[in-house]
Amino acid sequence: MSNRPRPPAHVEPYVRILGYEGAVAFILEFGGAEIYLPMTRTAAARSPVAQHLGVDAVIALAIAGLPRRVPTAKPWLARVFWSEELRVQEIARKLHVTDVTVRKWLGDGTGHCRCDDRQLPLF
Repeated sequence: MSNRPRPPAHVEPYVRILGYEGAVAFILEFGGAEIYLPMTRTAAARSPVAQHLGVDAVIALAIAGLPRRVPTAKPWLARVFWSEELRVQEIARKLHVTDVTVRKWLGDGTGHCRCDDRQLPLF
């Protein structure tokens, strides 16, 4: 979909490896946590991350050399949910933040701006 917000640089490897929906689900589940991503199939099969993603995805993330702590990426997730037509209050509940914070992340402070993050600011 073209109306999806582009992931920031620290989230892009997760989107590339897991796909858009997979990255969103992974970050919601493991964001902020320090995780171990083993490179061998035997060790990856025992990983709690493999329970959610599968062994191949765990190995792909391990090979990518990502930081051990998964980013929370809440501002990006707020824009993702906003592009999926969720209301500000629903986004705030999903991300465990206030509606004020969500409106700040979405742009103009009202929460009614469906901004295109590819457009550069005029000033």
